[in-house]
Amino acid sequence: MAIRGVASTREDMTVEEFKEWLKQFDADGDGRISRNELREALRRRGGWFTTWKSSRALRQADKNNSGFLDDSEIENLVAFAQKDLGMKISTW
Repeated sequence: MAIRGVASTREDMTVEEFKEWLKQFDADGDGRISRNELREALRRRGGWFTTWKSSRALRQADKNNSGFLDDSEIENLVAFAQKDLGMKISTW
């Protein structure tokens, strides 16, 4: 996976792999990803400006404005990650 400003050992991942990667940061186990959990995911990958990027990602992907990303909004996060974070996520 490639994120601008992030060291990477792998160039791309599938949507399912992305979901699995993201799940490990669901600290409270509620099945949703909060801004802080998303920030931690980006930080652990070595990302820069993680507070700003996680806030921006949540605003773009959280279509019901709940403040969390649930399974129905992961596709929105994938689109944001591909476009704005430079991540390579394939559908296969």
